[in-house]
Amino acid sequence: MHTDVCFLLTEHPFLDARIFKKEAKSLLKQGYRVTMIVPRIEGYLFDIDGSTFTERFLEKTFYYEGIKIVTYEQMFPEKNIKTLHYNLQSKKNNQFSDPLTQLGIEQDADIYHAHEFFSLYSGILIKRAFMSQGKRCKLVYDSHELEPDPLLKQPIQTLKIKIQMLKIMLKELDYLVTVSESIKEWYLSFNLNLPIEIIYNSPPLARDYVPKKTNNSELTLVYEGTVNKKRGSFDKFVHILELVNKQMSVKAKIIGGWKADKYDNNHYNLTNINDHIEFVGWQHYDSIPKAMKDADIGWIDLDVSHSLNNRFAMPNKFFSYLNNGVPVLVNQCKDMAEFIQTYRCGYVVPKLKADAQDYVEALLYLENYKLDEMSYHAREIMESMFSWEHMENRLFKVYKKLMDG
Repeated sequence: MHTDVCFLLTEHPFLDARIFKKEAKSLLKQGYRVTMIVPRIEGYLFDIDGSTFTERFLEKTFYYEGIKIVTYEQMFPEKNIKTLHYNLQSKKNNQFSDPLTQLGIEQDADIYHAHEFFSLYSGILIKRAFMSQGKRCKLVYDSHELEPDPLLKQPIQTLKIKIQMLKIMLKELDYLVTVSESIKEWYLSFNLNLPIEIIYNSPPLARDYVPKKTNNSELTLVYEGTVNKKRGSFDKFVHILELVNKQMSVKAKIIGGWKADKYDNNHYNLTNINDHIEFVGWQHYDSIPKAMKDADIGWIDLDVSHSLNNRFAMPNKFFSYLNNGVPVLVNQCKDMAEFIQTYRCGYVVPKLKADAQDYVEALLYLENYKLDEMSYHAREIMESMFSWEHMENRLFKVYKKLMDG
């Protein structure tokens, strides 16, 4: 007898690396029947770079790589947050009007797996709807990020309401999955009895990896992911390259870049560093290791002063660097810093908010340091403990516990 799993999404693209490429595909491989309910933007599904699929994936329901995809027009539940809070408090059985909840009920799944704060809300309503009919289902919350983030700039009343909502929802949850030790501890501060598993944002082990010898006469600094005001400050990246190349040779590679229709690198004056920077663009998930073969150091810079989530983050790019034997250079983000110090796989600039000069000084230090040794540690810990092959076993154990009741 098959076990039906239904992923609930309100914000993420349906081809998200963690959600589709790893979790959904792993569960499918394990014998689960997987459905994903995913949002469209003005009628179209959207890709990881924010661009829309205007010529394919046009059906409302279809199968892709063995996974059933059910779509709906994206909604913005935060605009009605007081109503959502009331629905959770009242526990009435007739508040199932939003499309994600309705479509979720129609799937009649055994396990629902929510991936955002507001998809968790729909998951709670789905579970209540089944309970009112004498049915049972299990609900997993996959908290990719810490939400609500108490340090993020937002109306105080909205923060209070979201925390109250979270406390209610955590009581009705069957399992929580998250991405770092600190986020786990934060959730346990609300509910000590909550079953939690950490599943890191790790990629599958890169199979064609070849250890490399660092060329200290010229280092390659790589950045993977989105470039915007919140992540990967491009202004700072450019400034680093301008300053450091006055003292040593550093080339840069950007794998990813701007979200579609948001920014254009022509907006920036790259005259001084044009020969030192390469834009690789958004890569297919399986092509990232090839694009990272010549990288010596992977850069991550997050504003931890105004975001508890950033302070606790362990993002995809962190493990992507390690997977390819690339030591990580990061500012003082708590969980990444502790990981790097434990496994000696990178360098931490000891500042909550590091500027370009701080990173330049770190690069000058790393030029003469044991980058090859850091690279070895990075790859070795992925092989032995942290690649997706290890993480999917944690996911399977969570699901077995859910099915065993």
